[in-house]
Parts: sequence; C-alpha cells; structure tokens
Amino acid sequence: MTAPTRDVPQTTTPAGGLVVEDLGVTLTGRPVDVVDDIDLVLRPGEVVGLVGESGSGKTTVGTSLLAYSRAGALISSGKVLLEGRDVLQLPWKEVRQLRGEEIAYVPQDPASALNPSIRIGKQLVELHQLRGVGTAESRLQAARDGLAEVGLPNDDEFLRRYAHQLSGGQVQRVALAMAFLPKPKVLVLDEPTTGLDVTTQKMVLDTMAQLCRSHGVCALYVTHDLAVVANIADRVAVMYAGQIAELGPKDAVFANPSHPYTRALLDSIPHLSQARALKGIPGRTPAPGARPDGCRFSDRCTYVVDACKQQVPPLISVAPDHEARCIRVGEIGMWDINRGTVPDADPNRKRDVILSVEGLNVFYGRKQIVHDVTFDLAKGEVVALVGESGSGKTTISRSVGGLHKEWTGAVRFEGRELARSARSRSAEDRRRIQYIFQNPYLSLNPRLTIEQIIRRPMELFGIAKGKQATDRVLQLMEQVALGSGMLHYQASRLSGGERQRVAIARALAAEPDVMVCDEITSALDVSVQGSIVALLEGLRKERGISMLFVTHNLALVRSISARVEILQAGRVVEAGSVVTVMDTPREEYTRKLLSDSPRVG
Repeated sequence: MTAPTRDVPQTTTPAGGLVVEDLGVTLTGRPVDVVDDIDLVLRPGEVVGLVGESGSGKTTVGTSLLAYSRAGALISSGKVLLEGRDVLQLPWKEVRQLRGEEIAYVPQDPASALNPSIRIGKQLVELHQLRGVGTAESRLQAARDGLAEVGLPNDDEFLRRYAHQLSGGQVQRVALAMAFLPKPKVLVLDEPTTGLDVTTQKMVLDTMAQLCRSHGVCALYVTHDLAVVANIADRVAVMYAGQIAELGPKDAVFANPSHPYTRALLDSIPHLSQARALKGIPGRTPAPGARPDGCRFSDRCTYVVDACKQQVPPLISVAPDHEARCIRVGEIGMWDINRGTVPDADPNRKRDVILSVEGLNVFYGRKQIVHDVTFDLAKGEVVALVGESGSGKTTISRSVGGLHKEWTGAVRFEGRELARSARSRSAEDRRRIQYIFQNPYLSLNPRLTIEQIIRRPMELFGIAKGKQATDRVLQLMEQVALGSGMLHYQASRLSGGERQRVAIARALAAEPDVMVCDEITSALDVSVQGSIVALLEGLRKERGISMLFVTHNLALVRSISARVEILQAGRVVEAGSVVTVMDTPREEYTRKLLSDSPRVG
C-alpha cells in the first residue's frame, strides 16, 4: 500500500514549548541504534504520555531532552529545540544551567532526588541559593509556597524533617515541589508513581497535572501504565524497540488503537468494571543490535505478513494528529475494549477452607500495626488484601508466612494452629506455604544460577535430587514460560518480569498448597503483569493452589480474585466477594479507593 505523506514537525517552538526532531541515540563504539527517528512536540500546559514495555527506549528519550545519555550511549542525531535553542548544541556550562531551571526531571525513585542527610527545608532553599535568587527570607517563603502548592504542610516542623521521615507520596510531592520551584518550561517525569498505592498515586498525578496547566509547563510523562496515561495525558506516544509505534491524542489512541502493539498492551490491562482473561505479549522486546528487519514488532505480532519484514514502515496517518507505524493500519479492523471479558468469580461457589486467620494482632515493638483481623482462604481460591501503603497488607502476609513473629491470635492451616515463626514450624508446613516477595531483584541469590535457585527447595525438602531435580527444573521453567537456555544464567542477566517468573518457579518447586504473593506485579510492565496473572490463574485451576494476593491494584483484583479484604490502618473495613465489594461497596473508604483507581474507558 502507498503510505500517505507524513506531516513534517514544526521547527519553531511555541512559547515555552519544546520540539524534538529526528532524535537518535546509539551505543558508543558501534553503530547500533538505541532509539531513532523520534519526533515529538510538547506544548505549554500539556502532558504527553510516553508508554511502552521496559527496554523500549522511553527513559532514553526522556533524559535526552536534558542532553543526557547514560554511560555507553551517545546522542548521535537530531535536535531538541527549546524556544529556538537546540539544547543538544549548547555549551556544557549552559546545559548545566538549563537542567533543573528550564527543563526539570523527576526520577522514578523520589528518594534519589533528595539528599538523605539534609533537611527538606534546606534542600528547597538551596535551589534558589545556588542560583543567587532572592534574599534568605524570600527563599524560605518560596520553599513554603512550593510545599503548599503540592498539598504538603509548610510549617517549621515539616521543613525540619529528613526524607526518611516522609511517606512515599510525601517524598514524591517534595520532588515535584523541587522541580517546579525554579518555574521550569519543561518537566520530564520518569515513572514517578510506580509502586505507589492508588490514593497516593492520584494525589501525585492530580498535583502534577494542575501545576503543569497553571504554570504553562509542558510535561513528558514516562510510564508503562496505560491506565495512568488514560487519566492524565493529553496526547500519547507509544514506543517499541526504540521507535514511536503510535502517536496521537489520548482519546483517539484509546478509542481506536491502530498499531498491533498498542492493542496488545491494552489487552493486557485489567479493568475495574469487569473481570478479564489477562494475557501477556509473547516474546520480549528486542535489545539494540538484535532487532528484526522491517517492522520491529513483526516477530511478536499476530497480524504480521511477509511485507512487514522487508522494510521499516513509516508513521502512517490514521486521522488528524494520529499516526501509527504499521503498513496494515487500514486492514486490522476495529478494536473492542470489552474483548477478553470473562464472568466474575461465583460468589456462591462452595468453599473448602484450607487456611484461616483469627483475631490477628501484629506489633512492631510496642506499636500495634494490625488490629483483630479475621479472614479465611479456600482451596483453589485467591483472596486479595487491598489497601493504601501502611494499611498492614504486607505485615499480615508476613505473619501468615512466618516471617514476622510479633503477633497474637491464630493462623490455622487445615485446622491446625501454626507457630508464629517459620523456624518453629515443621518442614512440611514450610514447604506447603510458600512466600513470593515483591522485589524480584532482591529475592534471588545473585551468585547462583537459575537452575540452582529453582532446585534448592527440592533438595531442602527432599522432593528430588540429581537428574530428577534437573528435569523437574526444566519442567518448571517451561511452566513459567522461561526458555531452557536460561538454565545456567545468573539473575543479573534477566529482566524484572523474568526474575519474578524464577521466583514463582522456585515457590512451585516446593509443591505448595498455598502461595503468599506480596505485590508481585506492582513494578512490572502491563504485558508482563498480564502473563504473570495468566500463569497464576492456570496454576490455580490446574493444581488447585490457593493464593493470598497482596496488592493495591483494584482493577487487577477484579480479574484474579474471588474474595477481597479491604484494609485501612491495620483493620478490615470491608470484606466479601469481589463482585459484591466492587459493584456495591458499603464503606466510604472502599468507594474512595475505587474512585482513585485509574481506569481505561
């Protein structure tokens, strides 16, 4: 087919806006593209969402706006125009002055933006002090005004705090206050709400959007979460393997996703209003130097034809301001947001209880964290623990798993009361209740191979050894969709999603009856999350494994759980079947969690 002529991006920047033209980043020492052919226009007061899986090049593009590239990479082509000035051609001293003052950056980990040894107030005051702006009195007042603008206290007591004395949401809003204090023209946000609970996330997002519009700041919001983008962005750029796959107004992209990759990402997203059979995207994002010829998504695409593999497709106009990099744009039909919908879990299903928690009270020293929590878990059932950060979700799950022993009450397994500490439980009880940690980067031994990590529980519990154990490891790796070629890899060679699959395989190696899953998908791409959820659902149906699933993602709860316990300040405020709690919530707190949750459509 003949591609329509593509609009040439403007080369003069609107007042306060920014234009990116033909941006390319390569690896140093060899001509391998990390990102290429990137054209973007950021307008004052507008938020542009830059989305895609890990490895797609989102952060590389974001940091390039500050004329920065990571070690081993080089900005090799293109322009970044800010009010007619090409940021990439400025002298080094001018670039340093521009960073933070005209183009601000908010990192994924807000703690990395704050000095842990300096009080909050002093860090804010230093921003103006270093630039020689104002008097000591005016700098302090500007710091107070900046904190008030992001909805934080601005009294002396708060100014005297250190970063570790703030919650995650407070730290993120302090980072936003620091970014906005010099009144920048452009704001780059790199996954700033990953891992935050929905209430804190909404607070941060609303603050960011309001500040951008009130100050006329143009923002690039880098994320893997399309549901967040659907609620915050004006326009969306979808990246894949270093290129923009689709670009357009948010409403147009979500109503009519025209690139197969965008559709695959949307199919991976859980919905609040209905349960879905979630699935991931087969394969993985190709690394620089290993990308296929032609369309870079061709080896994972369900619509691929031979012509897709012959040359890199251009961005083709779908509608005004809406483009997609696919030669089959007009042939793949319309997308239906409701496809993949499945019935909710039957609230009247007969339950055979395997684990019960009765009158649980948990303490850290003299402080009580969890108050009189009671619930149970049936065979082959998923029960979700949901609440804001600090609500006690992980504390309860760690107590059930025997990883925290300062508690009273009873945890019963098949009617037998379990000891408080895992060390005091029998080997059989430890085998049958397995815990999967939130952070796959910290939960795997970096010195061991994947084979050694997975076979360790078999040897520890006397399940298998020698060739039998190796064969079983291969079976488990296949079960969690990991290739046998990874058998002798160390964890450092794997992505976050692959590491989490290894952690699941390790838990399965013990042949458990109950798995305690602590926020195991919170920091994963939506496509990886979809594949992990599909894997867990298959295990539940095929092997009858029960799961206690800790999360702050209510949309995910709708698709994976049968029952839900809503926690607030260490107490259960609402509990019941997922369909009842989510469709007809009784408590105001539950309704607030639902209203704060980002949604698509």
